[in-house]
Amino acid sequence: MTDPVAWIVLLPLFWATLAFVIGPEHGGRLAFAGLAVQLALALTVAQDVSGGAVRVHSVGGWDAPLGIELLADGLAAAMLLLTQTVALPLALYARAYFRVHPECGRYFWPLTGFLLAAMNAMFLSADVFNIYVTLELVGLAAVGLVASGGGGAPAIVAALRYLFATLLGSGAYLLGVALLYGTYGSVSLSVLAPLVNENAPAAVLLAAGLMLTGLMLKTALVPFQFWLPPAHGGAPAPVSALLSALVIKASFYLIMRLWLTLYMPLTVPAAAQLLGMLGGAAILWGSFMALRQAHLKMLVAYSTVAQIGYLFLLFPLVTQTPPETVQSATQGVVMQIFAHGLAKAAMFAAAGAVILSTGHDEIAHLGGISSRLPLTLFTFSMAGVTLMGLPPSSGFLAKWLLIDAAISSRQWGLILVMIVGGLLTAAYVFKVLRHAFLKAEQSTTFRRLPRMLEWPAFILALASLLLGLRAGDLVNLAVAP
Repeated sequence: MTDPVAWIVLLPLFWATLAFVIGPEHGGRLAFAGLAVQLALALTVAQDVSGGAVRVHSVGGWDAPLGIELLADGLAAAMLLLTQTVALPLALYARAYFRVHPECGRYFWPLTGFLLAAMNAMFLSADVFNIYVTLELVGLAAVGLVASGGGGAPAIVAALRYLFATLLGSGAYLLGVALLYGTYGSVSLSVLAPLVNENAPAAVLLAAGLMLTGLMLKTALVPFQFWLPPAHGGAPAPVSALLSALVIKASFYLIMRLWLTLYMPLTVPAAAQLLGMLGGAAILWGSFMALRQAHLKMLVAYSTVAQIGYLFLLFPLVTQTPPETVQSATQGVVMQIFAHGLAKAAMFAAAGAVILSTGHDEIAHLGGISSRLPLTLFTFSMAGVTLMGLPPSSGFLAKWLLIDAAISSRQWGLILVMIVGGLLTAAYVFKVLRHAFLKAEQSTTFRRLPRMLEWPAFILALASLLLGLRAGDLVNLAVAP
């Protein structure tokens, strides 16, 4: 069997199991080698489905509906690329990080492999029940990563809160799957898509509401954000980077996929506007809370809450609007997924490097970072440029496409929210930079950092900038013209 669609799911399962057996000392090398191959496989899949093509793999040779099919289209291929691209440099970063804190990395490599295998399978799943299975596996692996990183009672409380949230979200999603199966006798997306229409029974409307609400809980959209800041802010830096850059995007990918391919005929403008309002509230509230934080990692965690909000502006922009508006908005959200994924991974990695060097992440006591950790501070600044949406970053292109779609559909309120959100992002990024350029306190000591704690983060931040210059191929892959 040489199909890359199958191997991109099987390979992380293989090296995760082997990493558990051989121990954390060699797990990092194994993971890096596996991720390098996975990135090559993702590039192969992307090349195969470019131009709007679709690639299908029948597991065990059994076609649907009797068997399980893995389906790769442009959007799935783009998400596979993002996942492997972010995880590869983070593997280098994590190896250096857990040399300093070996007690936190005992189960990191096996859980990370299982997490990536489940995410890759989720992007490729072609029926709503298999999506549930992979969704549950992603949640359990993510909770395990938060709980296994040390941190004492606060980390355990954050992991339990995350566990309850992910189980509740998965349960709501599964109830929706049961209603769909009871109504139509199938869980295949290709079978369900032509059956779900504006005359669908009430059970299907309830299924849509349950599934989308469960996924919004997992995505931590306001008002479901209660679990995210303690989980992301309290976990070890490599775990925080994976959760913020990738795991949050996986559940949003499912919302986007279900909304655009299955539930669009059921969509009413009021529901789309409600999601847009919640997205706007997330942008403003998350940014305001980030600005108030006294600790660097909590600032970055609340920034994730804010940046998630931009993704949900998609729904009012694609509901009952011209096709060109739909395409521009969808391309903008895909770019926002990539921009935030790369920048937030870099930002959490930079924050972790600061903590390892200084022993703390209190923003008010970061003086001297500019002279002692210039590369780390430059990395944080570049990631901030992307989050603010300044040119030539991918964040600028994402917001440009979203604003263009909002202008075309005359949704001026969304434009105002995006502008204010950008200004608030600049405020909390410059809050960190202002303190970093102050003179170091006499009591501050700086630990010398290994290069592998700084360069992977720099590469991720640089990629978030340079992607804005070569984004055409990516958006055309994810959203075929």
